[in-house]
Amino acid sequence: MHRGKGMKFVGDSRVTAEKKPNIPKDYSEYPGRTEAFWPNFLLKEWLVGAVFLIGFLILTVVAPSPLENQADPTNASYIPLPDWYFLFLYQFLKYEFASGDYVVLGSIVIPGLAFGALLIAPFLDTGSERRPIKRPISVSLMLIGIAVTAFLTWEAGSHVNWEERAQSNQIVETVEIDKEQEGYAVYEQYCLQCHGENLEGGSAAPGLTETGKSVDEIKDIAVNGVGTMPAGMFGGSDEELQQLGEFIRSVADKASE
Repeated sequence: MHRGKGMKFVGDSRVTAEKKPNIPKDYSEYPGRTEAFWPNFLLKEWLVGAVFLIGFLILTVVAPSPLENQADPTNASYIPLPDWYFLFLYQFLKYEFASGDYVVLGSIVIPGLAFGALLIAPFLDTGSERRPIKRPISVSLMLIGIAVTAFLTWEAGSHVNWEERAQSNQIVETVEIDKEQEGYAVYEQYCLQCHGENLEGGSAAPGLTETGKSVDEIKDIAVNGVGTMPAGMFGGSDEELQQLGEFIRSVADKASE
C-alpha cells in the first residue's frame, strides 16, 4: 500500500465550514415550539408584563389604597383590622379553640398544617391526568382550602361596618384651630374624648372639620344625638351650646377655604 492510497476524506453536511451569526434554530419540526426562547419568546413575555405593570400603576393612581389616620396609642377604642386577604385568619382567631390559651394552636399549628397540606398536595398526587375528577387528593384539598378561606373572610367582613369605619378613620387635612376660643373650651369638655383634639375624629366618631351642618343642626345633634351618638351627651347651658355650634361651624368653614 503506497503512501496516501486507500485514505478517504468524508465530509459531513451537518457541520458547517464557517461560523454563522447567532441565528435562531428552526423549530418547525417540533409542534408548539416554533420560536427561540431568546429573544423571541422572552421579548413577548416582557411586553405582556410591561402592559400589566402599567395597568397596575394606573389603578393605584386612580383608586389609591384607603389609608387611615396616623396610629394613636392613646386611642383605646380603636380596633385594628388587617387587610382583606388576612381577614380569614383574623376571624379564625376569634374562636375559643384558637385563642386565649390555645392561641399558639390557632395562629401557628392549624394554619401551618393547612398551608402544609396545600404545599405537599402535588407530591401526594403525582398522576399525569389533567382532569380534576381524576385527581381527587389535590382537588379536594384545594376546594376545602378555598371554601374555608371564603367562609371565614365573609364572616369577618359581615361584622364590620365598613362605611362607618372609613368615615371615622379617614385622613383629613389639618386645620389650624384657635384653642383660646370659648367654644373650644366647651368642645373640650363634651366632645374631645370622641372627636379628637383637633376635630379629626376617631374610631367611634367622625371628624368634624368637614361637616356640612349648620349651627342649629350641630346644636340639635349635640343635644339629641345622631347615628351611634346617643342623646344627652351635652349637659351645658344654652349659651355654651351656642358657642359650641358656632365654633364647630367656624372650623368647618376654615377647612373648606
